[in-house]
Amino acid sequence: MSDLHKFPVIPVIVLDDANDAEPLAEALLAGGLNIIEVTFRTAAAAESIERIAKAFPEMQVGAGTVVTPEQAKRAIDAGSKFGLAPGTDPETIADFKQQGVPFIPGIMTPSDIQAAVKAGCTSLKFFPAGAAGGPKLLKAMAAPYANLGIKFCPTGGVTLDNMNDYLSLPEVFAIGGTWLATKAQIQAKEWGTITQQVKDALAKASV
Repeated sequence: MSDLHKFPVIPVIVLDDANDAEPLAEALLAGGLNIIEVTFRTAAAAESIERIAKAFPEMQVGAGTVVTPEQAKRAIDAGSKFGLAPGTDPETIADFKQQGVPFIPGIMTPSDIQAAVKAGCTSLKFFPAGAAGGPKLLKAMAAPYANLGIKFCPTGGVTLDNMNDYLSLPEVFAIGGTWLATKAQIQAKEWGTITQQVKDALAKASV
């Protein structure tokens, strides 16, 4: 899991067309980021992951929104180096663990945290971060589990303006952001804009 903790920002991507996978990966790399979460919200997800994994072996490409056993299998077969989900499902966690692929389940309550920890996970996705209560809730909720070494990746409602509110918390290892490469920008092939957004986010994260 250490490789996933190297970057403070993880782009959360929705790809409708697998042909956009390689140029998008290039745009992220040009901005200084070699990690990407491709969500299983579209039919193009598995092929997109496979293309990025083959063309850019230096990139940590992961599968997001993995919510069924079938998606877990497709994500792993496509070459995902990690997986994420909006919730905590022991079966999905076990599928990834069996293949030696790190998995980050989603949590929103203390009960979720305990279920994820019981399943062997110490890197958790706090989702939907903004709607659930933001940094204040996460700080309060994480406190009882501080001695377990759990780290969080808040996603959902995180923006360039509020990202450091989360990153300033010692419990947070990264934030997930959809604004780094929006669906509209990808469809319009605005690769230069995406590269600049990544540079801006990394610059702000290092302040």
